[in-house]
Amino acid sequence: MEQPILQIIGILHGDITSRQHAPKNYSESQRTGTLEIFPEFQEGLDGIEVGQTIVVLFWLHKSGRDVLKVYPRGDRSRGLRGVFATRSPMRPNPIAVSELQVLAIRGNFLDVLGLDILDGTPIIDIKKKI
Repeated sequence: MEQPILQIIGILHGDITSRQHAPKNYSESQRTGTLEIFPEFQEGLDGIEVGQTIVVLFWLHKSGRDVLKVYPRGDRSRGLRGVFATRSPMRPNPIAVSELQVLAIRGNFLDVLGLDILDGTPIIDIKKKI
């Protein structure tokens, strides 16, 4: 089978520098930050508008990839569960999904609301929320 190639399209800039300071989910966050889309992908932003909600996929480059069972939200009283039944960042392919509100567009930079991702995290895709 052919190996997939992952294309990094940008990087996140924000004030969350550790998992301990990150909201557990984008739906619980009022944190703001900036998505820097690399210039060669800027044309792909055409049609994104201020006020719109976008779905952003991130590559959690600091997460473990060899864990298959976790305690949901770190709560040991809930028992171990398989990572595919949780939103844990630790998984074979550490992809995160966030729904973010676009606050401003400055060329290839999108200011967004709702961050739950660490500063410096690679962006792998953006989709318009339907």
